[in-house]
Amino acid sequence: MEEKAMARWEELKRYLGGRESLAVAFSGGVDSAFLLAAAKEALGERVLAVTVKSCFFPSQELFEAEAFCRERGIRHKIVAVDALGIEGVDRNPPNRCYICKRAMFTKILEAAAENGITCVAEASNMDDNSDYRPGLMAVEELGIESPLRAVGFYKREIRACSKELGLPTWGKPALACLASRFVYGETLTEEKLRMVEAAERFFRDAGFYQVRVRVHGTLARVEVAADEFAKVLEDGFCLRANETLKAIGFSYVTMDLGGYRTGSMNDSILTP
Repeated sequence: MEEKAMARWEELKRYLGGRESLAVAFSGGVDSAFLLAAAKEALGERVLAVTVKSCFFPSQELFEAEAFCRERGIRHKIVAVDALGIEGVDRNPPNRCYICKRAMFTKILEAAAENGITCVAEASNMDDNSDYRPGLMAVEELGIESPLRAVGFYKREIRACSKELGLPTWGKPALACLASRFVYGETLTEEKLRMVEAAERFFRDAGFYQVRVRVHGTLARVEVAADEFAKVLEDGFCLRANETLKAIGFSYVTMDLGGYRTGSMNDSILTP
């Protein structure tokens, strides 16, 4: 483990240890698992993991979040939220993440209070400062703490520390809310969200590590990592992918030659 990352790990535990008790917004991903592991070491039984269950997150993520907490003896609360029922979210405006995060973190705050927890934290890291992240405004407005940013953790360091600590999430691909796959202004429905989930599962089952299926109307724009481009052309995979995604419900299937990148749907609102 890098010396700086190790020092930050110790700093993170000291930072968290100053809390009377803490609820961690836990998705089951790399960052929130790392934060939760640190909180468990620092606070022991005074930690509560809170996972939001909604149509915006793949069901497999919930199962993995439950297993992570169960194996480590961490108290775990699951809060169901009707994401598409939040006023304005289904219209998918550019500030959708702000609207949704504010509603979801309000639920997490309520769950924390009901369980006697005094502080709530989320797991954004320093890399999140470089993209359009309106959800972070909601986090700040509600007084949610961001410990990984507070001590200066970047994603690369989080993965390195997680591997050293033996966390099963260290090599997990980056995952994000399924709503982030849609062009702003496109109406979100549960059917469309399930189409994206099924399409991305197809690519992961085929051995692709990092994939996003972005939706533009009835067109699926597939992003895979640049070093996996060659796999797309192997053994008739293109034809099989095209047939599978059309069977799922897309009219057109295209590969993005720019490859996988986080927040690519923000290009249309960030480009002058």
